Amino acid sequence: MKLIRTDDSLQAYVEAVSEEWFHHPFRHRATFNSRLRTTGGRYHLQTHHLDFNPKILDVFGEAVFLGIVKHELCHYHLHIAGRGYQHRDADFRKLLKEVGGLRHTPSIEQKSGVAKRWHYQCSQCGQSYYRKRRVNTASYCCGRCHGKLKLFEQVICEQ
Repeated sequence: MKLIRTDDSLQAYVEAVSEEWFHHPFRHRATFNSRLRTTGGRYHLQTHHLDFNPKILDVFGEAVFLGIVKHELCHYHLHIAGRGYQHRDADFRKLLKEVGGLRHTPSIEQKSGVAKRWHYQCSQCGQSYYRKRRVNTASYCCGRCHGKLKLFEQVICEQ
């Protein structure tokens, strides 16, 4: 298939995948959503529209992106048919296996080899702490001297 860069080309791609693998038409809207961070795609229950993360296509290529499109189309077609469309449902797992969709989205951070860490430092003893997630400095204190923590900087670590 040709390059998928615009919402129109994505729409045509999703419609073609739906016809080829599911033998049913995709009658709703598929768009790129660059705000998605930890997921490859999203199925909207109320509108039946699909959103896809464009970074997945850029980082992993069309083969992985096809697996994510199949995954979201499994949600779509099962929900439309009134069958079990959630990850835990047997219908969903069976259909996903039949079409060869991806169960989980690969991590973009692990692929790029770069991880962001929050660097905190105790204001009394100078002990440093590195965390993946932000820490509420009003609720947490230094484990060594019980001093006040302050956000020092956000650092990028090579993995």
